Amino acid sequence: MNKGRLESFSDGVIAVSLTLMLYQIQLPADFTWAGLRAEAQHFLGYVLSFIYVGIYWNNHHHLFQVVRGINGRIMWANLNLLFWLTMIPITTTWAGKSEWLALPTALYALALFICAASYWLLGRAIVAREGPDSPAAQTIGSGLKGKVSLAIYALAVGVSFCSSIAAFAILAAMAALWFFPDARIERYLQEQDDKRH
Repeated sequence: MNKGRLESFSDGVIAVSLTLMLYQIQLPADFTWAGLRAEAQHFLGYVLSFIYVGIYWNNHHHLFQVVRGINGRIMWANLNLLFWLTMIPITTTWAGKSEWLALPTALYALALFICAASYWLLGRAIVAREGPDSPAAQTIGSGLKGKVSLAIYALAVGVSFCSSIAAFAILAAMAALWFFPDARIERYLQEQDDKRH
């Protein structure tokens, strides 16, 4: 099956998720520094969530550069990932409106945990279809970074009930860790480009 439609559909869903988050930002009710500070938590949540969705879009794009084709399992794994990405705007809004209370923060962290698990499962589905010696398998590897990330996201869920600030800091650190696409994929794409020239 052609992967082009899957990529286009994914781009559309991710664009809608980003748009939904943008509509949730409230303008300060008071046109003073105090009014601006009152909305700072909501805005920081929006920034972190925007970065997360952007990371998934960027990594998803890079991942599919090394995929030759897709099957039903990959399509369902991709849909699962997209579903959980659409939960980010909802949990961001709820956590922001609650001023990052324990339960909404934990659900926000849980949504990010499930997104990470879904991305990892998508990678496994791709490797199963492409084969263990394929470029996809070589660039994805064992997925150790993804497995360690799952443990850290789970930690953030638990920490949310003790300190929302600490949970937010953990989630921000994870965003920094995943900010740049996998170097193995970049290297493989560069090698392929060099061979063509």
